[in-house]
Amino acid sequence: MKNGQIESTPMSTITAPKINKRLPVYVEEGDMRDLFEHVEFTDDWSGRTEKLILELFYNTGMRVSELVNLKANQVDSAYGNIKVLGKGNKERIIPVSNELLMSILAYIEEKPVVSNPASNVFVTAKGKPLYARQVYNIVAKNLKLVTTVQKKSPHILRHSFATHLTNNGADLNAVKELLGHSSLAATQVYTHNSIEKLKQVFKKAHPKA
Repeated sequence: MKNGQIESTPMSTITAPKINKRLPVYVEEGDMRDLFEHVEFTDDWSGRTEKLILELFYNTGMRVSELVNLKANQVDSAYGNIKVLGKGNKERIIPVSNELLMSILAYIEEKPVVSNPASNVFVTAKGKPLYARQVYNIVAKNLKLVTTVQKKSPHILRHSFATHLTNNGADLNAVKELLGHSSLAATQVYTHNSIEKLKQVFKKAHPKA
């Protein structure tokens, strides 16, 4: 084509080999229960911050950038939800339990530095906003106590949120909206985790497996 010897490329009829997508890694439900029921967080601002960060990641499936930039005025106590500003400045609403909502509001109320409603929710003991690396370290430190999964990042908690929802029968379109995915194809990968789990159950339980 460069030399002008042919008008169209013969490669247009060639189908590229399909590359298998790796399944999202996630933390088992039992391990997440252990994290919140048996891991002891220090009774100071640092411990409270760590626990709330982990709860928010697992209960909402938020991205690390969304959590770090979460403002106090995005927490809607009247309707029991959080307005999250996601990729491409797309806003989505995530419902939260009354218990978690109360924890968030109490945390905001007792922040070390009195601030305006547009200030960041998560701050250090000195009242400065947390940055992504600090959040990564918090998640890795605590996940290490309950799971052997290799990656221990905030995104693993996002995967855990989505996988546990689909495993327990949540509608895929609802999971898509909660995660802020632009297309259903991105969310469908979590159904594969459910199928893999079914296969494991079948292999363990069926005499002919």
